[in-house]
Amino acid sequence: MTTDTVERFLAALDPEHREAVGARPREEQENLAEAWEKELATDDELDTLDELSPPAAEAEAARRVLDRRSE
Repeated sequence: MTTDTVERFLAALDPEHREAVGARPREEQENLAEAWEKELATDDELDTLDELSPPAAEAEAARRVLDRRSE
């Protein structure tokens, strides 16, 4: 398992979004990955989901971050 936050964030995305985010500048990817880490750390609903399925929690957090950025 990789420890690079950007790589972990990209892995949590669905393939379509992974490709789109992967094409963005590294700095933007890092900002998104940082927001993703904060989402995982602060959302209580994700804590519950993380106990059941860590990959599902990471994917949900990634979806939320991208949704907020597209508003």
